[in-house]
Amino acid sequence: MGNKPISVLIVDDSASVRQILSNILAEDPDIAVMGTASDPFVAAKRLQEELPDVIILDIQMPRMDGITFLRKIMAQRPIPVVICSSLTPEGSDLMFEAFEAGAVDIVPKPRVDTRQALWESSGRLREAVKSAARARVRPRAARRVIEKKLTADAIIPPPVMGRNRPTTERIVCIGVSTGGTEALHDVLEVLPPNCPGILIVQHMPQGFTAAFARRLNSSCAINVKEAEDGDPVLPGWAYVAPGGRHMLLQRSGMRYSIAIKDGPPVSRHRPSADVLFRSAAQHAGANALGIIMTGMGDDGARGLLEMRKLGAATRAQDEESCVVFGMPKEAIECGAVEKVVSLSQIHREIMMWQQTAQTALTD
Repeated sequence: MGNKPISVLIVDDSASVRQILSNILAEDPDIAVMGTASDPFVAAKRLQEELPDVIILDIQMPRMDGITFLRKIMAQRPIPVVICSSLTPEGSDLMFEAFEAGAVDIVPKPRVDTRQALWESSGRLREAVKSAARARVRPRAARRVIEKKLTADAIIPPPVMGRNRPTTERIVCIGVSTGGTEALHDVLEVLPPNCPGILIVQHMPQGFTAAFARRLNSSCAINVKEAEDGDPVLPGWAYVAPGGRHMLLQRSGMRYSIAIKDGPPVSRHRPSADVLFRSAAQHAGANALGIIMTGMGDDGARGLLEMRKLGAATRAQDEESCVVFGMPKEAIECGAVEKVVSLSQIHREIMMWQQTAQTALTD
């Protein structure tokens, strides 16, 4: 991008919000506000004159809502879009609609109630803009919702499995950030029910990971849930770290389980992929597969290297299929990655790795 600042168009119906966002972005010399618009119609006219590097877009606006405008942008001339909205868990469906429509990231509107809150939200906004400017944006096809075939589990709980599981039980750990909601969907929805247990750190605001897990669960053959402290790690299940808390793999005897812990952000994130990967290195070693996927920054690189040093298999998503190649690039450059694969190959890598382990046990 050279020395040219990232040009940004702000679209929000509130004049005060447009001013706050403009002031926040103006504090960064690498960002320049190209203009503002009070609604999508005004924005569309502005886009005919000049194309920005990034659009900051509100969801709820008069005349046309932000998601409808986002779909039009992605269909006609894809531009990286960051949704900036008053996020609430109750409105999580709108958030996921925005990701499906092609949004690169979603950030809450800056809080101005305290100096600390403004500082934190301002940094998050500027980071999102810089991440979006590097993103590869592609139109997204509408997702089909798969109706899950019910089993006896709908009536009676299954028997407790794994009390005598061998210590060779395999687990998969995934770290992902910007672009991850859709990438995870692509991977998990094609995994079979006999896949290894999967632990996922997706950088996401607190309060949204439960809704994200439910959304994944509705379209996958495997079971997906927000992780809870003490959850056993079972085959055919994926566990999403709760927003705002760290997730660790732990082991008691021959069983793996999950620990959810408070603590400071690690690599600027909570949950952090570095924390999950380190715990997997310590407690699973060669019985783990670590995967780092699309995302901005370097979270996960050091932890993945620790996994590899202790015998784990490691994979990274390739640059072509990433929305942002930051996290995989850092992991590759530090020597943490055994193999680089495209997004479409990740589910096969998981099952091939599991099959290789089962074959080794029978030989």
